[in-house]
Amino acid sequence: MTAAPPTLVPGAAIKTEVVVIGAGQAGLSAAYHLAQRGLAPVKGFVVLDAAPEPGGAWQFRWPSLTLSTVNRLHDLPGMPFSEVAGAGQGQVRASVAVPRYFAAYERRFGLPVFRPVRVTLVTRRGERFRIETDRGDLSARGLINATGTWESPYIPAYPGADRFRGRQLHTRDYRTAAEFTGQHVVVVGAGISALQLLDEVSRVTTTTWVTRRPPQFREGPFDEEAGRAAVALVEDRVRRGLPPASVVSVTGLPVTPAVEAMRARGVLERRPMFREITETGVRWEDGSEQRTDVILWCTGFRSSLDHLAPLGLREPGGGIVMTGRLATQVARDPRIHLVGYGPSSSTIGANRAGRAAATELLEVLGLP
Repeated sequence: MTAAPPTLVPGAAIKTEVVVIGAGQAGLSAAYHLAQRGLAPVKGFVVLDAAPEPGGAWQFRWPSLTLSTVNRLHDLPGMPFSEVAGAGQGQVRASVAVPRYFAAYERRFGLPVFRPVRVTLVTRRGERFRIETDRGDLSARGLINATGTWESPYIPAYPGADRFRGRQLHTRDYRTAAEFTGQHVVVVGAGISALQLLDEVSRVTTTTWVTRRPPQFREGPFDEEAGRAAVALVEDRVRRGLPPASVVSVTGLPVTPAVEAMRARGVLERRPMFREITETGVRWEDGSEQRTDVILWCTGFRSSLDHLAPLGLREPGGGIVMTGRLATQVARDPRIHLVGYGPSSSTIGANRAGRAAATELLEVLGLP
């Protein structure tokens, strides 16, 4: 019989060694390695997750995102994804398959994941951390933050945005292209998600693609050497305390069959950013206007780290100086690790970062 998942009792306090915040790919990887190193559930470590169910941000992705269209999934340590997904599952929704995998993973290794628990603030209390949540407080000696970016969508400020009569939404609000039928949609962004949504929306209505910089398409395969070079560029930034760069800024956009088809349909005729937003559309630098019903902001996310603000980790420029083998350790306080941040923001990077963070943190704390 599978044990019921643990719950936090409002008003109660838990004292433990390590708190992991977030139960996505990076958080589960870190939790697995903490368990493998001998930490006992609850007494040794706990995982706090704000989502109502297992699955991290995947459970909130748009329905058309299937296993065949996601960028790439990687196995969590100790349990292959195929064990749950099976063969021939390419058309299964990612929002269904990945949560199913994460749930099975949590059960398999008995990971003490408390949910839904939203961390509101982390402060120092002598040699320990006080983790305040909406379900009670916790005390820990070490912290592994794996909150990712889904809770922090980014929409740049543009003149006139508040007077636009149409609809504005972000990638995370997108559900289906059919709701835009008969409307003109301006898609803003040069990432992989922007291309995926531009492809879908352009099949049912007219679109305009807008990016701040000319998109960089990557021809040919993305081999291991190219992958290591891309990760090294992002790692260098965070080690110097600069905000992490986007993945696409260092890897480029892969030229897939879908991209070739979009080129053939004339969908990839990109325009530079508009000067302002008007009541009925967007105005270009030359003064001309494009009438628009919807602005779809595919402009990415920022790391969800506001709850760590009292710890004073950021540099004046907004970044955090990272150190450690895989740049997961906060230089200002080695008892804190950020996984899923910077070079570990990809799924394969998150796995490796989880192991490095668990190993290095336990060494700092003098635990097995």
